[in-house]
Amino acid sequence: MGRLLTAIAVFAVFSVTAQTTRKYSNEFMSIGVDAAAMGMSNAVTASTGDVTSGYWNPAGLMNLTDSQAALMHASYFANIAQYDYAAYAQPIDNSSAFAVSAIRFGVDNIMNTTQLIDSQGNIDYNRISLFSAADYGFLLSYARKAPMKELTYGVNAKVIRRVIGKFADSWGFGFDFGLQYRTRGDWKMGFMLRDITTTYNVWAINKAEYQKVMDAVPGQNQELPETTEITLPKAQLGVSKKFEFHGDYALLASANLNMQFAKTNDLVNLDFVSIDPAVGFEFSYLDLAFLRAGTGNFQYEQQLDSSQRLTFQPNIGVGFKYRGVQIDYALTDIGDQSAALYSNIFSLKVDLGIFRR
Repeated sequence: MGRLLTAIAVFAVFSVTAQTTRKYSNEFMSIGVDAAAMGMSNAVTASTGDVTSGYWNPAGLMNLTDSQAALMHASYFANIAQYDYAAYAQPIDNSSAFAVSAIRFGVDNIMNTTQLIDSQGNIDYNRISLFSAADYGFLLSYARKAPMKELTYGVNAKVIRRVIGKFADSWGFGFDFGLQYRTRGDWKMGFMLRDITTTYNVWAINKAEYQKVMDAVPGQNQELPETTEITLPKAQLGVSKKFEFHGDYALLASANLNMQFAKTNDLVNLDFVSIDPAVGFEFSYLDLAFLRAGTGNFQYEQQLDSSQRLTFQPNIGVGFKYRGVQIDYALTDIGDQSAALYSNIFSLKVDLGIFRR
């Protein structure tokens, strides 16, 4: 049974790579980064303006006044999967800025039991090995002011690396493009187009290891999968505004329309585009303490009686900032209103200029 389950798991991963153009590809790059943003249900395309803009919208890097670094950790699926993020950003001059970001989503210490039984039919637990299935994303971001002073733009060049133990691995390359525009009324608008040229993943299959999996379960006759995978473009359109009260309190309100150019189970699902709205709020005191809330991920979930139920994902978060060090926490999917599992997310941001003061 152990060998069969391992073989099925590996075949399932291989079957994913067999489909060249899919609705869901490199989805770990769509999870999001930064507990502050996740507490607002990722509705930050227009409002982002720190080191994490390298992920959310590179145009927001033009809001940086000094170099920054960020770290984040989250666990998914009862601590089975680990999600980590690190980034660094700094202004180049008054008209440009850059950032580098790294993301890892992985499951480690997976037992490979395909060789549990030796050629004589004996069970030998020493033949069990461990492997990891991990996805990596690396972003190099550049932002610049446009001739129209209210407008900034940015671009990401990204490299995707995916590894499934010794069985298979892939490299992928793609580009993102973002815009931010500030109106005279202090409204902000943002637009982010991900994978603008499509992101192209090329897989390399270890035929020897693949054959071991085939031989572990007699009767298998599966051909090697195709070795290319294409990630289709996605777009986010956002708007935000910050309201200040008596100089001490402020409320940031933001909204996103997250679009996929395919028919899915999103709230709006047309043949050519599907739209998932998200809204988020951040209440702050003296730019020192923060309370956040948001909701998004509106999906039609199929029920056992073939009916559909609209689900959504409410999130909350808190944060504290002092002398350039910001610590944030988010709890996602409050009340289990979505098919997604809740997660505890922690992140840290540091203005590196504090070390030069």
